Amino acid sequence: MTENYLADVQITPRAGILDPVGETIASALGNLGYEDVRSVRAGRLIRLEVEAETAQAAQTAVESMCEELIANPIIEDYLVTVRDVEKL
Repeated sequence: MTENYLADVQITPRAGILDPVGETIASALGNLGYEDVRSVRAGRLIRLEVEAETAQAAQTAVESMCEELIANPIIEDYLVTVRDVEKL
């Protein structure tokens, strides 16, 4: 029996990759008086609802999707978090 899972994929530039959006945000925060911010890495969030036998199967499927399409593993890191839709 399959269940529905929500998978959040957080994607950020890898360390050492330029992040002009993050740099702009960090600069603007400094200009607003938030001088304790040392760096910002901007990214994106992608939320998928997937059907799978288990949470681990959903995790594995979404990680495969990230490697093939969602993220560029050469310049981006990603983190997948899976939750059971019924428990939300």
